[in-house]
Amino acid sequence: MVFSILLSLILIVLGIIHFNWVIGGTFGFEASMPTKESGERALNPKNIDSAIVGTGLMTFGFFYLFQSGIINYNLPEWILKYGGWIIPVIFILRSIGEFKYVGFFKRIKQTNFGKLDTKFYSPLCLAIGVTGIIIECI
Repeated sequence: MVFSILLSLILIVLGIIHFNWVIGGTFGFEASMPTKESGERALNPKNIDSAIVGTGLMTFGFFYLFQSGIINYNLPEWILKYGGWIIPVIFILRSIGEFKYVGFFKRIKQTNFGKLDTKFYSPLCLAIGVTGIIIECI
């Protein structure tokens, strides 16, 4: 239960940050964008992209909130069965990365994003994934 609550809080806060970007907020936006060695952004997400990611993060957060039992809502069995494995896999894959700009195995590491990704973002994604697996195995 404690792990589920912790994951739900982390994911909901991350979702709120993404929705903040949708409405024009800038908190953490530049630091969260992968950049090429020249400093040029590797990604140029639109508001809809941030909204989709924010919605996914909030959904994942509420999944773990429901799973904790704090909110009594009966999700369909198949969502509990597969969601509990799909969510951790998504975050573990994010921590591994796409081998160029993102993840533990990225080639471009010396940019501001690369350093933050190595220090914070990828370890957080790995921790979310591993914690999700632990929840499923308990």
